Amino acid sequence: MKMLPRSAFGQTVLLICFLLFINQIVSYISFAIYVFEPHQQQINQLLAKQVRVVFIDIDDARLSPKMAKAFHNETDIGVYRESDAMSAGLANAIVYPYRSEQMSLLLGGPTEVRISDGDAYLFWIRAPQAPHLWVKIPINGMEKSSISPLIFFMVVIGLLSVLGGWLFVRQLNRPLKSLEIAAKNVGRGNFPDPLIECGTSEVMAVTQAFNQMSKGIKQLEEDRNLLMAGISHDLRTPLTRIRLASEMMNEQDAFLKEGIEIDIDDMNNIIDQFIDYIRHDSKDQAELGDLNELVEDVVNVETPNDRVIHIHRGECPKIPLRYVAVKRALANLIQNAIRYTEGEIDVFTGTEDNFAFIMVSDNGDGIPVSDIERLFQPFTQGDTARGAEGSGLGLAIIKRIVEAHGGYVSLLNKPSGGLQAKIYLPLTSK
Repeated sequence: MKMLPRSAFGQTVLLICFLLFINQIVSYISFAIYVFEPHQQQINQLLAKQVRVVFIDIDDARLSPKMAKAFHNETDIGVYRESDAMSAGLANAIVYPYRSEQMSLLLGGPTEVRISDGDAYLFWIRAPQAPHLWVKIPINGMEKSSISPLIFFMVVIGLLSVLGGWLFVRQLNRPLKSLEIAAKNVGRGNFPDPLIECGTSEVMAVTQAFNQMSKGIKQLEEDRNLLMAGISHDLRTPLTRIRLASEMMNEQDAFLKEGIEIDIDDMNNIIDQFIDYIRHDSKDQAELGDLNELVEDVVNVETPNDRVIHIHRGECPKIPLRYVAVKRALANLIQNAIRYTEGEIDVFTGTEDNFAFIMVSDNGDGIPVSDIERLFQPFTQGDTARGAEGSGLGLAIIKRIVEAHGGYVSLLNKPSGGLQAKIYLPLTSK
């Protein structure tokens, strides 16, 4: 069901609440059956005996009034006609059908029981021995047997149990929350310090395995960076020698020289893209920055003399930015738009939901919908729509940088023609 919590924390607290609720119901019923009901039976039997005593028939007429008066003085039990009983408090008494049934069985005939409370509980009983009379029997201390303290006690115990269970489960799940945050950081290319191994034995085992995995991934990342740096250095050395050799070529071989220099520049650009993809500025710390200022800086640098790029600034608060990395991502988008399209280019900024966005819109031929997801993979190039130059790492680099920020990238063909490339960055750090 959608109403049920999805997290282990919420499900555990819900289970504790459910079990506690069942326990409270069972305790309440058990108290009613084994404590409250026997207590009420004892009171009923006591009342029935008192009523029988009141209606004892004494043969000696002289003794009977004295006995009745003495009995009334000692016990405060009185016998009233209905009119007198009404003025003495019967009118404010409440009828109790269940007690009436119980007293009917004890007194051997139809009996009505009413109760009024005040300084003492007053039981008004119309017994079958004298249906035209009401017997008033006061009982002190009945208020102590009220069930309200029991309900209050059960509610307090329930709340304390739920609070204790919540604190216990929260403490139990705290290492899992730390594990979740660390896993997200590793997914973005950030390797945190090893997590403290605490909690239950199962959680400690998972934390230990995660620390080992994180250490292994970090080592692989460092080895890959070292390998790429070595390859890049080794490639640039012969490229430099080739460029020097081409400078010494004769003028009649100028067409060959020009081709060699173009190939060398392309190879250097490809090597730079490899390095950008591997590095993606993972060491750059995110700081609050103005997205509109960043866009203006990039557009001023990347706009060629023969092209026009319009900036449409939207309301955007300062957000956490890895400034150099985001500039590189936006520069790649603008360079793609310049390389594969003609005409004006529009750059928009603004906010949507909990994200700030940068959108680069061109008027080119767009990209086939079936190729959009594929273009985010490394070494993937578009077909005729977006050319076939370069290493195919441009969009992969952009995606890697943006996802390291906790954001995402989307490509959308405009109905009027052209492509909209949109970068979403979170408004707050994640």
